[in-house]
Amino acid sequence: MTIHREGTATILLVLVALAVINGIIYYFTSAYPAVTWGLLFISLVFWLFIISFFRVPSRVFKADENLVIAPADGKVVVIEETFEAEYFKDKRLQISIFMSPANVHVNRNPIAGEIKLSQYHAGKYLVAWHPKSSTENERHTVVIANKNNEILVRQIAGALARRIVNYMKAGMKVEQNSEMGFIKFGSRVDIYLPVGTKVNVKLNEIVRNGQTVIATLS
Repeated sequence: MTIHREGTATILLVLVALAVINGIIYYFTSAYPAVTWGLLFISLVFWLFIISFFRVPSRVFKADENLVIAPADGKVVVIEETFEAEYFKDKRLQISIFMSPANVHVNRNPIAGEIKLSQYHAGKYLVAWHPKSSTENERHTVVIANKNNEILVRQIAGALARRIVNYMKAGMKVEQNSEMGFIKFGSRVDIYLPVGTKVNVKLNEIVRNGQTVIATLS
């Protein structure tokens, strides 16, 4: 396991802040060692949680041009046909993955191909499971095309996630499971597929980026 580069500054900042806070706590509670050590323990647990949030576990990735691999860790919360208004402007099959603060937050490209669109949108911070979060929240849309299909992947910020990082630019050629970006502190990723695509997951299923097959392309 490694720590993602997006976490370096945050981890150091939290460490410095906790050191200052615990110094102040020690000054006022040194006469009560049980209180001092208890608060120090809570600070340590919190810092370890911040570190774990930016973890990048070692994984054996699954790759196949006919398969759509999960772009995010989390739970499948939506599988439905819906109108995609930003790029396709027609009906698509939507699969949404909710990422809790405890999940790995690296996002990966679900297929290999060329980036046709990479577009950031400012927006609200509704809770990630809100029906309007896909179109009203801060988000970043990426469209990937291969020789047979185009799919859209949308990173969506939530009530806690206030920063979306995306590394894709239009015209880039990307490999399946390569890093697409990172969402800090929980959110959701939507995938839009052609109607009729075979779905390999079910609602409330836990998926892992780079490993879980979420759909099979025609």
